Amino acid sequence: MFNKAAEKTSALVLLIGAPFTTLFLTTQVVTDPVNATKLFIAGGFGFAFVFILLGFNARATYVNFKIYLLISILFLLAALNAVISSAAPLTQNLYGSYGRNTGLVAYVILTCVGVGMLGLREQSSFRKLILGLQFAGAINVLYCAWVIAFGDFLSWSNPYGNILGLFGNPNFISSFLGIFIASLLAFIADRNSSWRYRAIAAAFALVAFYEIVESSAIQGIVVTAGGIAIVGFFLVRSYLKQNIFTYLYVLAATGVGVIAILGALQKGPLTFIYKTSVSLRGAYWNAGAQMGLDHPLTGVGMDSYGDWYRRARSENAATVLPGPKVFTNASHNVVIDFFAYGGWPLLLTYVGLLVLAAIAAVRVIARTRTYDATFVAIFAAWACYITQAIISINQIGLAIWGWLLTGALVAYEYATRPSVAVAEPPARKNRRKSVNAGVISPQLVAGIGVVVGLLIAAPPLAADMKWRAALDSKDANKVMAALEPGYLSPSDSQRYAQAVQLFASSNLMNQARDIALKGVEFNPDYFDAWKILYFLSNSTEAEKAQALENMKRLDPRNPDVLAQ
Repeated sequence: MFNKAAEKTSALVLLIGAPFTTLFLTTQVVTDPVNATKLFIAGGFGFAFVFILLGFNARATYVNFKIYLLISILFLLAALNAVISSAAPLTQNLYGSYGRNTGLVAYVILTCVGVGMLGLREQSSFRKLILGLQFAGAINVLYCAWVIAFGDFLSWSNPYGNILGLFGNPNFISSFLGIFIASLLAFIADRNSSWRYRAIAAAFALVAFYEIVESSAIQGIVVTAGGIAIVGFFLVRSYLKQNIFTYLYVLAATGVGVIAILGALQKGPLTFIYKTSVSLRGAYWNAGAQMGLDHPLTGVGMDSYGDWYRRARSENAATVLPGPKVFTNASHNVVIDFFAYGGWPLLLTYVGLLVLAAIAAVRVIARTRTYDATFVAIFAAWACYITQAIISINQIGLAIWGWLLTGALVAYEYATRPSVAVAEPPARKNRRKSVNAGVISPQLVAGIGVVVGLLIAAPPLAADMKWRAALDSKDANKVMAALEPGYLSPSDSQRYAQAVQLFASSNLMNQARDIALKGVEFNPDYFDAWKILYFLSNSTEAEKAQALENMKRLDPRNPDVLAQ
């Protein structure tokens, strides 16, 4: 039997957990204020969300969503296969590289939130998803407005000179604001929305768009344009009943989209859209695709794109554009990232989940022409996220919404089927009293999930806090202690490299060399570890020769691997 009380708890966890994941960061006690912190909160939210489903509505969910559950399990198995087969350090595969944190743990959590959405049936529950998205968007809009008007009150480094939102990057905040605007427009266009809501939402949307322009990130404009086009489609389809208007609208929107894409490729009348970053992305995509083709069944390992970028990039990318000195640890395309990480198994299972969501959306669209603001908001926001994912990086604060919206489309299609009762498993004779009718409540199960999730996601954050404390102490012994591996202090290639440079700049050359040797032992495929070892003044000739050999191995198309 489907437990509606559990759904209410799930909806509340969703309303609190999703926006909190997007909004939470800290600048005082860590070196990376964004990624490890968001992973930590996402862990508590994701496990609480899925624990409620498993504890109270597992059988009903299995009956109704077998295919989605099967593909989700296969996705996680493909990710685990990538981890087992990877030459990269286990901690990197589990927790991701520094500044990304999109390893196996992150995708277990994201899978949990997608599956957790299958436990929703009521319209009010789906509206809480949109309400949480709009709340997170409103807070970001207000924060960015303050930064533009008065300056930033957060004590973090901003190398971009543009607004960062609570994502730490102008590209991410611009894309998120585009998703936010799409969700607002869906309800502004709804005749059932109050004029007060419409006025406030319109004001937020206008300010958000101004902030997108101020961010100087073109992807935010692209995402916003896509959201406007989708909401416009549902308006035309619902309020202009003749099919001819819908066909003309789709034709016109498609034409504008094609011309815009050609402009980004330096063709047609909209060539001003082109930016050098388009060409850079082409090189990054090509390298990621090459990784997947070279490792079709296993990939190179979760969040290990950076270890392989120099080896996989083309001759032109290594020598002309982007050039030998340009490095990236992500392909700037989520789909290609999955292909690089786990080969065809990971790519196909991820695409399979997106296809299920797209099929669910088509079914809802075909079912009725009536304007449904909740569905329009979910679909428009999902399509905007997919647009962002094709041209950018999977940042946890954004990705959480992509996976939630994917699960939401599948769940919403089922929940809105006409004249279809919720499929329930047959009752058993003399079955034990259901756990939800006894002492164990949905709130208790959610609490257990929070604790489990936080413990699983805590290591990267705990390690970064320990490292920041060691750096602030300026105590060599504490720095060395912070490098000691443990569950709450997983080793990290970049941390080893930073420690070497720190000791070398303090003329503590023996400690610098010792750590450099540990760094190359920890991850022999980390280019910078070998380069730092090579340039240490007290490295032996044998160590320098070994370092040079490995630098050429890791960057075979660079004619001068020693160039500073």
